[in-house]
Amino acid sequence: MKLSKEYVVHHSEGESLLVPTGTATFVGIVRGNKTFGAIIDLLKEETDEEAIVAELTSRFDAPEETVREDVRKALSELKRIGAIDG
Repeated sequence: MKLSKEYVVHHSEGESLLVPTGTATFVGIVRGNKTFGAIIDLLKEETDEEAIVAELTSRFDAPEETVREDVRKALSELKRIGAIDG
């Protein structure tokens, strides 16, 4: 899976924004924290859920199960709005 080219990412002061372009069907802005920003950044390249969980577990001081739950929630929302290809 990979972030759709119909979305652009902006990081600012600990907050990450995912903004649809004019061709996306979703209308609005998705805001997230640095964990969400890291997930989005990892989705700029082809990846899968397990690779994202592994990378975030190594970056953040959090239990793997907490990271896994956060990743699942984020991916579910990104799929719902059409921000993920594949």
